[in-house]
Formats: sequence, C-alpha cells, structure tokens
Amino acid sequence: MLLRAIVGVVLMLLSAGAASARTAKIDFWNEQRRGADYMNSTPTREWWVAAREAGIRIVRLFPNQWPTARRDFLVGDADKFERLDERDLKLLRESLDHAESVGLKVVLTTTTLPGLRWRQQNGDKDDLRLWRDFTYHAQAAEFWRQLAAALKDHRAVVGYNILNEPHPERATGFDDFWTQDFVAWYAKVEQTPADLNLFYRRVVAAIREVDRETPVVLDSGLYATPWAFKYLKPLADARIIYSFHMAEPWGYTTRRVNQGRYAYPGVMPVGSAVNGQRRQFQMNAVELERFHAPVIEWQRRHKITSRRIFVGEFGCSRSVEGAAEYLSDLIKIFNKQGWHWAFYQFRADGTWTERDYEYGTRPPGAAYWEAVGRGERPQLPRVANPLWDVFRKALNP
Repeated sequence: MLLRAIVGVVLMLLSAGAASARTAKIDFWNEQRRGADYMNSTPTREWWVAAREAGIRIVRLFPNQWPTARRDFLVGDADKFERLDERDLKLLRESLDHAESVGLKVVLTTTTLPGLRWRQQNGDKDDLRLWRDFTYHAQAAEFWRQLAAALKDHRAVVGYNILNEPHPERATGFDDFWTQDFVAWYAKVEQTPADLNLFYRRVVAAIREVDRETPVVLDSGLYATPWAFKYLKPLADARIIYSFHMAEPWGYTTRRVNQGRYAYPGVMPVGSAVNGQRRQFQMNAVELERFHAPVIEWQRRHKITSRRIFVGEFGCSRSVEGAAEYLSDLIKIFNKQGWHWAFYQFRADGTWTERDYEYGTRPPGAAYWEAVGRGERPQLPRVANPLWDVFRKALNP
C-alpha cells in the first residue's frame, strides 16, 4: 500500500509538472511584454547579453539573411520547399540557446516562405506566388510543421510568427488602406489563394499537428497595418497572438521619403488622390490613437484580451524631426491599451542605421559610408541621447 501511495504521488507530481510545462509558453504572454526586433546578421551571444542589459525581455527574430549554403535560409529553396536545411537549423538553435542562456524569449518570424521570397533577396521585386497558387499554401504549411516539430521543446521560443508583414492585397491590386475598402476587397478574394484567413487556418493546423503549446503570432494584412484587422478572423485557439506594425504615416517616418518635409507633430498628405485631393492627416497623439481604433474595435467585437495583441514592430527614422515625441506617444498608446510591443530594432549590424536609436539623431557621415562601400560593417558611437531615452525608460519603468 505504501509503495502504491508513493508511486501515485510521483505520478501526480510528474503530471502536474508536465501540465505546467505545457502552459508555460502562453503564460509568458499573461503580462505585458516589451522588447525589440533584430534582423540581418546572426546575433552574437554578446548581442543577447546587451539586449538583456538594456531591459529587453522579448526579441522578434528574423533569420532570413543568415549565412546558408542554399538559396534561402531554412527554406532551402522558396521555389519548391521539401525539407528544412539541417545546417541552417543548427545555426538557429545555437542562437536560441544564447537567448535562453541570458533569460530572453524569442518570437521567430520570417520574410520568406515557399512562393514568397523576400523582396530584398529577390532583385527588389515582390514575389506574390503564395497569394496566387494554393500549391504554395501547402508548402508553407509543411515548412512550419517541420520547423515547429524541430523547435517545440526549445524554452526560448514563445511564438511562431508565421509571416512578417503579409500583403496578399498587393497580388490583387489593393495597396492603399487610406482610400480603399478592406471589407469590400476581402469579399472578392475569400476562399482564393489571396485569402489570408484561409492561409492562416491551414498553417496553424499544420503547426498544431506537432506542437499544441507554442503560441502562434498572426500579422494583419497589407504589411501588418492596424486597419487590416477589419477583415482578420480570430481562430478557435487560445494560444494565438494577433499582431500589427506601426510606422505611419510612412511619408513621415521614413527619411528617404520625408526628405525633411514633415515634422511631428504636424500635418501631411496621405494616400492616393481622390477627385484630385489627398487626405490631410493631423500627426499628434490624439490622431495616432484614433489610427489604432480598428484594433480596439476588433478586440471588443471578438472579446480578445489585450494580452493577445502584439505590436510586433514599430519605429521611425531617427533623423526625422520630432522622432522622440512620435515614438513616446506611440508607446503611451500601447501601454494604455496593455499591448505587448517590440521596437524596430536594437543594435542593427551596421548596414542600416536609420532605426538604431542609440546613435541619436546625427547622420552617419562620409567616413561611415566609405567604410560600408569597402564592405565593412562600421559602428557609430553609441551615446546617451533623448531618442534612446524614450526606449530606455519604457523598457525599464
């Protein structure tokens, strides 16, 4: 009897431990998380340590430009996916191990899937085959099924972000949310390869065949704009996180487009001309909050808690006038709503400095660009500055 009682207690404890492990990943999201994105080069362990020291607790990781012997990292060949590249998977695991060793969590995302090769690795041309051919839906689902099977037990991974900034709208001539109607557009493409909801259901089902516990992160459509929530359908899965990105108005936040013409707060034209007139957008805290109304209304309609909303990416060029106030106002909105957030990005690899906020607002200078031209990866001095203070204070409240 005593032996049987001991065995029973042991089994009960093992069962409780297993149940705890199964729920741990979604439990991570039960309080607001604040972090950063990282893409381009493979992050070193020193980078993970620096991120932790900065107050970052979650990293949205893009491995698409990591070194690979094949055409596309992990995927092998986006023209026809068959199986994960094992050498690439090993490199990814090593990086995730670094994250785990310093206590950071990772949302893994991708800019390339079968039938959709990242524009920057595709001759600067959009690859939209995924949204025109169900064959690639099946291959994308198989890619994520294999990846989830490989990573489901890695404790650093708390989210599979199926695709960064999907834009099936572009495959059918829709590209301006300021003037075009998402609901009307979706009614025309539902049940076709351009149906983002259909695509997500298929991929999530494939993931759940091998991993029922790791949360899945779904970006909204047209480059993850908040306005595309108007047609996003929630899934009957308690471990789904819904995500959008924020860098609007694009003409203000992007230095090469702005060219010093617009400052925050201020006013600027947005969208395509209708009857010869363009919409004038008032850039201030009130209008920025109103810009996010589609997400808030969607939450209310579907009874989705704010702990299941993730601002997966936001930011602006550090040199545009008013950048610190713009970023501060966005963070206040996200915190008011209780949304998780990750800024783009922390300590880029030196090939693009526009959103590396520790550099402040000063331009890189001629010597920097000469070094880039020689194939080097120069680093500007990281200094205390009002722009980085916005994130420093928000990450360490």
